Amino acid sequence: MLEVFTSIWQAFTEKLPAILPVLLKILEDWWWLPALLVFFYYLKMLYLYFIQERWDAKRPNILLEIKLPKEVERPIKAMENIFANLWAIYDPPNWKEKWIEGQFLLSFSFEIAGIGGVPHFYIRTRKMFKNVVESAIYSQYSDAEITEAEDYTKKVPQDIPNKEWDLFGTSFKLEKSDVYPIRTYTKFFEEKPEIKEEKRIDPLSSLLDGIATLKPEEQLWVQIITKPITIGEDGEKKLVEEGKKIVDELAKRPKKTEPKPILREAAEVLILGPPKEEKKKEEIFAGPEILLTPGEKEVLKGIEEKISKYAYDCTIRWIYLGKRDVFLKAMARIPFGFFTSFNTVNLNALRVDRNTLTKVTYFFKKRRVYLKARRLFRYYQLRLPPYFPLGGGTFVLNNEELATIYHLPGRVVAPAPTIPRVEAKKGEPPPTLPVE
Repeated sequence: MLEVFTSIWQAFTEKLPAILPVLLKILEDWWWLPALLVFFYYLKMLYLYFIQERWDAKRPNILLEIKLPKEVERPIKAMENIFANLWAIYDPPNWKEKWIEGQFLLSFSFEIAGIGGVPHFYIRTRKMFKNVVESAIYSQYSDAEITEAEDYTKKVPQDIPNKEWDLFGTSFKLEKSDVYPIRTYTKFFEEKPEIKEEKRIDPLSSLLDGIATLKPEEQLWVQIITKPITIGEDGEKKLVEEGKKIVDELAKRPKKTEPKPILREAAEVLILGPPKEEKKKEEIFAGPEILLTPGEKEVLKGIEEKISKYAYDCTIRWIYLGKRDVFLKAMARIPFGFFTSFNTVNLNALRVDRNTLTKVTYFFKKRRVYLKARRLFRYYQLRLPPYFPLGGGTFVLNNEELATIYHLPGRVVAPAPTIPRVEAKKGEPPPTLPVE
């Protein structure tokens, strides 16, 4: 191998004096071509950003706060159904709508804000989707109360971090390919309609317990931006095809052989003669699925379940902020511990995106941390993906995975009296009640 590499290198160095002038001449005459391509690429991005901003400005957003029912006995499956219902807003733009009108896929933002020890549940949506969101929630949590709220991110100083306030936070990414699922609520307990809330283990309890320890000058924000997408052959992300390939590899299924073109097959017959018939072996072997280990079967089942449900392109981030006299970076253990509960070794895990983490190890640490913190705060407030305006930084979760992370907890999971709840059920007035 070393001799082959040496001979190639010698041949290259011998011909380099003859090739170099030609390369320099080409570069001298055509240097402007790659520069022009780069220019048009960024020009296209600026144009698309401009028309999308114009289209977006005509569709205002609202923030809806969900006041929890007094008792939530419905399983987390109810929230999974809500995410399935909200997926119906999926409306991909065609060429004219995208490049002329500026239309793009719309998203929801599901948020939990712990302010002074009190957790609040929010959904940020377009105003035109308000009825869609309300009907989806009321269909599963009929006793919940939904009201429009002011944006809590605007109730703190807008120049954080500053002399009085500091923040710490990050976005997440998946450790493996998007086709591998994270740990869902079905793995925390056996989901049955008759199981009462008291007998269920809710992964949200650790986050709510942590929020309850916050001081009045401390806040903890958790944000899950979800954009409905398709993952089939013609979808935004082709996870179904990728998932089937991984499943076939795990199950050791034989690869499907594509038929040869007619002309090629005829040529092989003329040159090599008719193909010989292979004798089929009569031995019966056990199916490859039977030989899988329990862990491999779990991975196979998890992938098949993930690609069979409604998919969302997601951004997950959190921010801990507070006044410097009470700010304690160790409080980051609360969200870290919460999101770690969804990680598995053999399937998938939520990992810190180091590009967004407000921590720097080397070189200009103070300045770089400040810039990262400002970007994280601004992107949270504007509900933007982590690498905006560039792509990337997002990942796919289905409605079951999202419901595991964000749902309405019951009183046993969140017993704190500070949690806003609807204490009385609403009902129709009696028919005999006088109206005048």
